[in-house]
Amino acid sequence: MTIDLNAPLEWKKATGDAAKMLDQLQPNILKAHARDHFSALFLRFSEAAGAKKFLASLVPLMKSAKTHLTEVDRFKAEGVKGSPYVGTGLTAAGYRFLKIEAPQDESFLRGMRDQETREKLNDPPRSTFDGGYHHDIHAVVIIGDGADAPMTARRNEVLALIPPTVSVVAEETGLGRVNAQGEGIEHFGYVDGRSQPIFLIEDVLAEKSGTDGITTWDPTAPLNQVLVPDSAAPDPAVHFGSYFVFRKLEQNVRRFKQAEEALADQLGLTGEDRERAGAMIVGRFEDGTPLTVQREDGAESPVPNNFDYESDDAGAKCPFQAHIRKTNPRGSGGAEEPPQERLHLMARRGVPYGERADDPNADLPPSARPSGGVGLLFMAFNSALDNQFEFTQAVWANNPSFPIPDAGVKPPGLDPVIGQGPRPESVYAKEWAGTQTVTADPFPQAVTLKGGDYFFMPSLAFLRGLGGKR
Repeated sequence: MTIDLNAPLEWKKATGDAAKMLDQLQPNILKAHARDHFSALFLRFSEAAGAKKFLASLVPLMKSAKTHLTEVDRFKAEGVKGSPYVGTGLTAAGYRFLKIEAPQDESFLRGMRDQETREKLNDPPRSTFDGGYHHDIHAVVIIGDGADAPMTARRNEVLALIPPTVSVVAEETGLGRVNAQGEGIEHFGYVDGRSQPIFLIEDVLAEKSGTDGITTWDPTAPLNQVLVPDSAAPDPAVHFGSYFVFRKLEQNVRRFKQAEEALADQLGLTGEDRERAGAMIVGRFEDGTPLTVQREDGAESPVPNNFDYESDDAGAKCPFQAHIRKTNPRGSGGAEEPPQERLHLMARRGVPYGERADDPNADLPPSARPSGGVGLLFMAFNSALDNQFEFTQAVWANNPSFPIPDAGVKPPGLDPVIGQGPRPESVYAKEWAGTQTVTADPFPQAVTLKGGDYFFMPSLAFLRGLGGKR
């Protein structure tokens, strides 16, 4: 069986080249790995031979995508827990330091912290990042598991392998959070990570039969939307990797909740309907109910995803500027045909970070919320950084004129959650599906980039070869 990169993969029946690919691919790319307890170690090298030996020494602690998928199946069938996840990737600077030709994605070669990239994304100056991100980073090692003890034990195994010629310049610790229904949430209190491109046929079938279906929004995606031939590996025809975006996004929860209250006031919302103000910012209610589907929360679990915006051409239900409409317009952006629009979607693998005493979903005043120290470790796998992550941030989230409005209609403004740049006023419907609108004050920026970079997560075969073994 050869690898058809233009289609999803039925992994259980994979043979030939497709099976070889799964045996040498890192996990978490084709399917998310458990990472409720998570650590990311950012590294800088001072000597190439030691760095190569270290990277090769990680391989016995790592597992393949095939092993990960098999573990997931066994857990579902028998309740047997899988092993922790260890992944690693190199920046373009890391490839240069090791004198290995890097994958040739222009955005990757430039790097996320480059001035040209910063201007393209409207990112803040590098000097405002947390200290570990001020200088070149060469590699990242990420460790994740559903439980703390195995993650910590595996992290300690990784640390024990680090030689004096490799420095840990920063570490980020993630901690998953869930709501009362067990759905993963971020620090503003909203269900996160629900809508994803799906690359495995088995997962497409599970989405079809185990959720609200795929008749309106089919999340199926081809392998070439996430996989890239690993050009430095022994056999790029079967050895693949993926471009990995890491961004530490600090969330000012207090500011966000104050702005939700202010928007509800400006729209004249009262009682339970005040919850709709936040839903108009995100595009979903806190429990994940899509705003375009119904006027109040109360969706079934798992969170619905089988919807589009065809019944909401005017943005009277879900505003055009709402975060999930901006970053996945589901064929309604007005600039491209739906098949082209879908190519910008990426495999998101984020996890929250930071401790807080309050319950994100509790009915508390904004003053009781944290104003810093918590946020999202945004992570995503891409096959083309310029056409996926960078496009989503620059052309969709930061673009006040996207989705393209009808003639004479005020542009929607920036994505109120992750948009970066000057924030204009935005228009909101006072009543769900109503015609009366209010031009509200600009929603303040409550998410701030504190550091990050672009990495390439290579094949296990490449890493093994750094130690002289194939």
